[in-house]
Amino acid sequence: MKIKVGDRLPSSDLFYLDQNNDVKKIDILDLCRNNKTIILGMPGAFTKTCSTLHLPGFLKNYELVLKKGVTKIVCIAVNDPNVMKAWGENQNVGTKILMVGDPFLKFTKSIGSEVDKSAKGLGMRSNRYTMLVENEVLKKVEEERETATCELSGAESFLKSI
Repeated sequence: MKIKVGDRLPSSDLFYLDQNNDVKKIDILDLCRNNKTIILGMPGAFTKTCSTLHLPGFLKNYELVLKKGVTKIVCIAVNDPNVMKAWGENQNVGTKILMVGDPFLKFTKSIGSEVDKSAKGLGMRSNRYTMLVENEVLKKVEEERETATCELSGAESFLKSI
C-alpha cells in the first residue's frame, strides 16, 4: 500500500445506489470531510471472508465504533453499485454502513491496494484493509497480507487499536 499514515486521501469517485435505486457518484473526500470515518476495503461483494468476517464484524461492533467517536463507516469493494447495494441488503447493513463500489479500481489503485486475483477467477481486486480517516487524513491503516485473512483488519483487532 503506497498511502501512509498522515497522508491525505486522494480524490477519487465511488458509486452507490440511493434509496430510489439511482446511481450516485461521490468523491471519497466528500465522504471523509469533517468527520471520523472507518473505511473497509474488500476484494469483492459476497466473497467468503468479506461476507462472514470483515463486514459482519463491523456490524456486530457498531456500538463500539460509535463509542470510539467514529461518525461513518464506508465499505468499498471492486464491484458496481448494484452489487454493492444487494450485498448491503443481504448483510442487513441498513444505514450503519455505506456500501460503495470502486468498479474501475480508481481509488484502489490510487492508494496502492490493487491485487491480481485472476488465478481465482476474480481479476483485479482490492486487498483487504481497514482505515481510520479523520478529516480526509489517514490516521491508521491495517492491511492484510492475503485477501482470505481478516485478522489485522477485523473489527475486534482494529477497534482495540484506536
